[in-house]
Amino acid sequence: MKQRIITAVIFGAILISLTLVGGIPFIILAYLFASIALFELLKMRKLKLLSFSGILTLFALWFFMLPAKYQHLLERIQVTKMEVILIAVLLLFAYTVVTKNRFTYDDAAFSIMSLLYIGMGFYYFIETREAGLVFIFYSLFIIWATDSGAYFTGRSMGKRKLWPEISPNKTVEGSIGGIVSAVIVSIPFGLFADMDTSIVMLAIITIFLSVFGQIGDLVESALKRHYHVKDSGSILPGHGGILDRFDSLLFVWPLIHFLQLL
Repeated sequence: MKQRIITAVIFGAILISLTLVGGIPFIILAYLFASIALFELLKMRKLKLLSFSGILTLFALWFFMLPAKYQHLLERIQVTKMEVILIAVLLLFAYTVVTKNRFTYDDAAFSIMSLLYIGMGFYYFIETREAGLVFIFYSLFIIWATDSGAYFTGRSMGKRKLWPEISPNKTVEGSIGGIVSAVIVSIPFGLFADMDTSIVMLAIITIFLSVFGQIGDLVESALKRHYHVKDSGSILPGHGGILDRFDSLLFVWPLIHFLQLL
């Protein structure tokens, strides 16, 4: 527990500090997190990042994450993000032939889905920060509240298993406790922050985001169970990997934009 607390304090201090700074330092942090998360995903399937397919996937991820305010850089070379992704897809498929199926179609599909999964989440991490500090802190605090509320409610009152085939320790009571905690934490944002939405609407949106944050957590749990790993990585002692810390937020950040909360 001591190690877990120390890691949380250090990691939280770095994340919050660079979030406050914003700009290039924050974008570099997002790219670093995304690159590590991609490495963790590829490692689950025993794919090497330092290989042709791994480096190609990493470069495609970086292109995919290019912030909206830098889109003009792609326009100068007359290429779009979608074209970069499609070229990467073709090269990954061609690589299955070059390697005589040592790198398989399934490996190529996994690589493509991984860069979209990680890339979409961290791209909107950057865009949420660009929209304003209030939105990035809103997303962080409601997910931290969801995780903490689910943990303590589940420990004290949890009886009915939520999804035992995927995550045997999660309970229905814990899930509800996480949602309630998220709504409570969202109230100050509705009262004092300039989010241009009513408290009632913000509460409804928070419930939706809390639920999908928990789904994001279950998605990563399903991946780990399928590939027989306990944690996505070990870069954060006591917490696992980057993907373990951001699995919920990778679902929440895109949804904030899709719901036009910004």
